[in-house]
Amino acid sequence: QVQLVESGGGLVQPGGSLRLSCAASGIIFSSYAMGWYRQAPGKQRELVAAIGSGGSTSGGSTNYADSVKGRFTISRDNAKNTVYLQMNSLKPEDTAVYYCSAERGWAYWGQGTQVTVSS
Repeated sequence: QVQLVESGGGLVQPGGSLRLSCAASGIIFSSYAMGWYRQAPGKQRELVAAIGSGGSTSGGSTNYADSVKGRFTISRDNAKNTVYLQMNSLKPEDTAVYYCSAERGWAYWGQGTQVTVSS
């Protein structure tokens, strides 16, 4: 059974930081590209960041939504079957439910974790 379990969300003030984690089980983690998506109320789910499976323990290439470039960093630890999203300089418009995905032609999804940026 495939499970993706996100953690690390919460309430943070503008300008603050959060680190999201997604622990995967039931898949050969290193063979999957991993992504972070988010969905704000009334909006479509959008890609935030993705990291390829690559050939190293820390994965392959990365790509980011323009809105988070320079503020968010995606990384993975294949030894721990975990992908991370370091979020710095958070803005109110980053408020959303953040979802982890594992993709290899098809996608598995986590249940999501709420991130709220507010003073």
